[in-house]
Amino acid sequence: MLTPRAQRSLDALDGRTLDEMRALRDETERFMQQYKFGMDEVITKLSILREEFSQAHAYNPIEHISSRLKSVDSVVEKMRRKGVEPTFDGIRETITDIAGVRVTCSFVSDAYRLAELLTAQADVRVLQVKDYIAQPKENGYQSLHLIVEVPVFLSTGEHAVAVEVQIRTIAMDFWASLEHKIYYKYDRRVPGDLLEQLTDAARTAAELDARMERLHRSVHGVPHTRTAPTHV
Repeated sequence: MLTPRAQRSLDALDGRTLDEMRALRDETERFMQQYKFGMDEVITKLSILREEFSQAHAYNPIEHISSRLKSVDSVVEKMRRKGVEPTFDGIRETITDIAGVRVTCSFVSDAYRLAELLTAQADVRVLQVKDYIAQPKENGYQSLHLIVEVPVFLSTGEHAVAVEVQIRTIAMDFWASLEHKIYYKYDRRVPGDLLEQLTDAARTAAELDARMERLHRSVHGVPHTRTAPTHV
């Protein structure tokens, strides 16, 4: 139920304004729906690869797949921060992480191999690659970030949708999760000593990944690839 104040405001609107508000709401829902479907498309592709690996190979490189769709409020806030033109076309061209998929792998070589398999598919277009595994951030953050574009087929036709894909190892994911919780607890004003410990923990996680990779290589041979997909 509406509050008395909200009801009075609603009663003060004329029919034309209400129609415009409903039209904007419907258009916004359709816009966000495209990203939801694009995210589902990427998840389906990854799930197929995971199932195929489970049946055809000695091990499965994918440990976990998760996803998130930004809320409208988050999109609007990022639009304001970036000074994006307040149109759907402006958002589509500028904000590329509305839909996000995160994949956790066992080994570093698996992250690169999975990225290569995903981006080699004929209907996947690579828009951007940021390899924070080869070149970690200053705080030690490591992950392979891809912005890919996939087709979504609706009753209105084909729509190209950008989806952010993050691929990382279990150790990288554990570190990133901890960092996020610490930054949230301190409202991004983290004490210096904690930042130093986080950076040191990132180095430890990287060393663990390297040791596990060597063990993995001794059992399964030389990894398929350690090169990120190229940006085309």
